[in-house]
Amino acid sequence: MADGALLAQLHFGREDAERDVQDGLLLRGGFLPNAAYRGALSGRKMLIIGRKGSGKSAICMRLKAAGAGHYAGTELIPPDETAGEEIRRFELQGLPGDSAKALIWRYLFAVYAARHLVAHAKDAHGRRPDSVKALARFLKQNGEAADGRFGDRLAQAVRGLQTSLSLEAFGFKAGLDLAQAPLSEGAQATRQLDVVEQGVAQAFTDLGCGTRDGSGEPDASGSHGPLLLMVDQLELVWSAETDSNSMVIGLLLAAKHAASLYGSAVRVLLFLRADIYDSLHFGEGDKFRGDELRITWTEQALRDLALARARASAGAELTSETLWGELFPAAVEGEETATYLFRRCLPRPRDAIQFLNLCQETASLIHGRDRITEADVVQAGRQFSDWKLKDLALEYLVAHPFLKHLFPLFQNTGYVVTRAVLATRFEAAADSLHRLFPAYADALTVPGVVDVLYAVGFLGVRRGNDVVFAGGDDLPAQFHETEFHVHPCFRAALGATSAIDLRHFEIAAAIGRVVQGGNQGGFNNGTFTSAPTRDHRLVQDLRRSCHSILAQTSRALTLAEGARDEITEQINRVLDEVNALPSGGSSAYDLEDRVLHTAHYFDTLAAQLLAGGLDDSTGAGDVVRRVQEEARRLRRQAGGSYGSSGSSAGP
Repeated sequence: MADGALLAQLHFGREDAERDVQDGLLLRGGFLPNAAYRGALSGRKMLIIGRKGSGKSAICMRLKAAGAGHYAGTELIPPDETAGEEIRRFELQGLPGDSAKALIWRYLFAVYAARHLVAHAKDAHGRRPDSVKALARFLKQNGEAADGRFGDRLAQAVRGLQTSLSLEAFGFKAGLDLAQAPLSEGAQATRQLDVVEQGVAQAFTDLGCGTRDGSGEPDASGSHGPLLLMVDQLELVWSAETDSNSMVIGLLLAAKHAASLYGSAVRVLLFLRADIYDSLHFGEGDKFRGDELRITWTEQALRDLALARARASAGAELTSETLWGELFPAAVEGEETATYLFRRCLPRPRDAIQFLNLCQETASLIHGRDRITEADVVQAGRQFSDWKLKDLALEYLVAHPFLKHLFPLFQNTGYVVTRAVLATRFEAAADSLHRLFPAYADALTVPGVVDVLYAVGFLGVRRGNDVVFAGGDDLPAQFHETEFHVHPCFRAALGATSAIDLRHFEIAAAIGRVVQGGNQGGFNNGTFTSAPTRDHRLVQDLRRSCHSILAQTSRALTLAEGARDEITEQINRVLDEVNALPSGGSSAYDLEDRVLHTAHYFDTLAAQLLAGGLDDSTGAGDVVRRVQEEARRLRRQAGGSYGSSGSSAGP
């Protein structure tokens, strides 16, 4: 059995890779190599795409830490707000925006490569050929030799490309030798940059840098790995504006150009958020398909990650059985604990790490326990759900600033919603949304809202017997798909913990209201005080109606599982009340009112199902009709309408 010391040591790491590296956990075994990491390490993939928190920066940090074992050098290019503004505003007469911004990135890659070569030539090769000496002079003449703020250096590069660079190191003076006739601003910058890039490429050739097999590993001849240039966290300087998209497109074009120009001597690796990459539209986009790799996480992969990080903090001898059977409870609310946890977070490491740490802190710090209990997990789950609902709105604040204003459409109701019901709810809020976000009026329609909520992972779509959430290569929500489910991650925060919004059956309170003020029927020493034959028949009618509805519900195979479970639960509550009745008799007034109240509840249940969009299109039509039929039959058997013990027949 796990003790308090082991639980106190248990930690699943930080939410950001930079602090994970500083703490050492990422390097002590807390990193789980996946397909994206292997693709990046091998050089087969240049573009790593994933959602926020999916592990892009962890891969980046891990590759940087790999260092000399694989690469001649590693450089992480860190865009900041100053640099981002410089790139976004950069324009050159005669060039479209994407091409102009590609020149900035190409220049940056060339400068990073030149700085690397000047130091690398002496340290790794013990010589400095003339081409390397020329690079050293170029860097000094253009103020690029010394370390400095990235934003300041970029501003200087912008000025150089927009006016003229000092190219004397390469045999040119003030750019006068570049052309016989005047050039446009864009053509002049392109010619200058070509000279710089050719100087860098020549230095790589003269030193014999690069690998022969492209693997990144040193080969038998003693050749070393490539220079690795990485660009991460572009989201810090991106907005949903045209110039921001041009900045990213320019980066892609520059990376492709560098790969062609420098060959195996330089490898460029880009880490992009999926929503940014998917928003880009440019003519050469199809040329990057073979370079891209999307990060996806399965439940099993998250389990493996959790165990790896637990071992990195609590000891390598920690087993899966100890983690999920002793430190954590074996099950939560009837579900295996790991499945319970990872179903309630979006499939990405950051969410899993936060949820796991929150469970540990709830048990250890708040309650002072030596193991995590089921109650701790449930309590942590409520707080985690609140966090994630807020985080989702912030994650997409730039692209979808209206997102948090859509959440009230799903509050305090069932987590299963049909397109028709969503349309009704949205119609009531549409004017307010359009007034608040007039620039997004075209997207703020029912199809547009469905597309956005599915794309960000808030809604899943019912396909066959499965509910599919966005991720990987899944299709977007199709127009003919009509049933959607709120992701389990957000249900607690929204108060949408049941599949459908059904009022619980509360016979005792209802009967108390019906008979208030007199005519209190009841039981007399455990026996009915009225004719046993009729009362026995009424009890049997109640029981038969419940079983009939339950049977119909179980046959509704196309009904969403959560909705089927919720209906079953409510009918079983009615059945429990019926089975609790004594086997004798009661006053006719009391038992008839019980039957009439049940019939009224069935009518309400049917109305709620229809109001929730659970009709024939969702497989619930037969269930609704059976509930209505049983309500009518019970009312006839009791001999009146709800609230009356008279003999008039109900509808």
